[in-house]
Amino acid sequence: MTEFRVWAPGPSVVRLDVDGAVHRMTRSDDGWWHADVAAAPDARYGYLLDDDPTVLPDPRSARQPDGVHARSQLWDPTGARWTDGDWPGRSLERGAVIYELHLGTFTPAGTFDAAAEKLDYLVDLGVDFVELMPVNSFAGTHGWGYDGVLWYSVHEPYGGPDGLVRFVDACHARGLGVLIDAVFNHLGPSGNYLPRFGPYLSSASNPWGEGINIADADSDEVRRYIIGCALRWMRDFHADGLRLDAVHALVDTTAIHILEELATETDWLASQLGRPLSLIAESDLNDPRLITPRDRNGYGLTAQWADDIHHAIHTAVSGERQGYYADFGSLATLAETLRHGYFHAGTYSSFRRRRHGRPLDTGAVPATRLVAYTCTHDQVGNRALGDRPSQNLTPGQLAVKAALALGSPYTAMLFMGEEWAASTPFQFFSSHPEPELARATADGRKAEFAEHGWDADEIPDPQDPQTFLRSKLKWDEVDTGEHARLLRVYRDLIALRHNDADLTDPWLERLTVDYDEEQRWISVRRGALHIACNLGAEPATVPVAGEVVLAWGEPEVGTEGTVLDGHTFAILRVQ
Repeated sequence: MTEFRVWAPGPSVVRLDVDGAVHRMTRSDDGWWHADVAAAPDARYGYLLDDDPTVLPDPRSARQPDGVHARSQLWDPTGARWTDGDWPGRSLERGAVIYELHLGTFTPAGTFDAAAEKLDYLVDLGVDFVELMPVNSFAGTHGWGYDGVLWYSVHEPYGGPDGLVRFVDACHARGLGVLIDAVFNHLGPSGNYLPRFGPYLSSASNPWGEGINIADADSDEVRRYIIGCALRWMRDFHADGLRLDAVHALVDTTAIHILEELATETDWLASQLGRPLSLIAESDLNDPRLITPRDRNGYGLTAQWADDIHHAIHTAVSGERQGYYADFGSLATLAETLRHGYFHAGTYSSFRRRRHGRPLDTGAVPATRLVAYTCTHDQVGNRALGDRPSQNLTPGQLAVKAALALGSPYTAMLFMGEEWAASTPFQFFSSHPEPELARATADGRKAEFAEHGWDADEIPDPQDPQTFLRSKLKWDEVDTGEHARLLRVYRDLIALRHNDADLTDPWLERLTVDYDEEQRWISVRRGALHIACNLGAEPATVPVAGEVVLAWGEPEVGTEGTVLDGHTFAILRVQ
């Protein structure tokens, strides 16, 4: 017999359909419905609510072989074939490097198995973690995954739950940790049947629609739904942690924030499994509470994305200053951000037109709790044309950005293809099956950028299959010309980051920065190592001399300093 359970306090009657046979269910006082039914291990099933004849998928479905509108399928995690029994886990401490990738565009086939064939490349690159953009089920065949509606199931076109098991197992066999991007702040517009079961949505809203009920009446089970899903990725699929999407959109007015509750339970699970587990938040709040330990009245998350670091590096190198980049661009801003993690720390944000953020206690919180990067899926894909920095900057400028990010004490992250200056864009794409939703998505994208002066005809249609296909990486360019040269520098930077004791020091209080705004050079000192960068187009003399450990270009070291050509860097060891 198989036990079927579903939380559905909304309807008066819930029936279970297993392979076409309908069964009565019994309700408990807490809103849970139960039925024990003889079912095949791969049975298709769903729920009938009240007198509606539509069979709805299980909110906790493990597998949706025919998409999010169809029946669920049983999948038993205890039957998965794992070979990682001695996996000790991976920690973000001491200079870890994360590699963010999108399953559908990472390889031509766009599956877990195809991605597994590229793992040896990632090992050679030197990264420590693979971070998967959302792999839970969403409507259509391809998309970014942030409009998921069945959080417990694995997107079938990627390979379903069995494919994810094989991928994680293969990563662990090569010493790579796996992080999974989880979205708990909203639900997608297609296939969201949860409100028919119970009060999953709240009175609050966010830019993507109605918020999730984590603090209103009857929210306790919704919170358990979220926390249970998060723990499941790490328990049943052996993930080493999660990236939590846009946690600033989680409106929680309770005394114990859901992030603190999740962090507490994640630490408990880590103790049970005997390996470290990480929670990395995406947040635009610049609020140190997220990453401050709980014994210091924080939430105790492992790390958070640090957009200020991205903005400071990108604007200083590229010269872009539009939108939320307006407060960035100077070397003074870059130096301030590299030293303190947040630039806006109780300071005025012209983009927000108010004060923003709070200072990070750099004496108590190590730099590894902030994630630094030069591009992400957001910072590329949310541009009008999805153009990468490699499509606008010189190879030297890309190398300088890499040296600043990978030479920093922060946890570092790459976005797939940046390490070889991939020529392909990463555009916003979707495959909503409903014609009206498809049109609304395309029209909304065009309208969004029309407000910023873009011609609507220039904006790629998210629903056009070519938008998706254009975003796939071209692996045949990796070993050619400047692509190969930049890749070698990335490999060398990551190796130096891992192996040099000065670069594994996680404390910002021991980092110093010098710069010359007019000459456009900046020098970051970490112990005996100095990361000297010339962000300008003309040669500049940086007043640091020593042994050249790694460089882009041909630095000239003299008694007065080191001459760097435009858009180059040198890492020097000073005795």
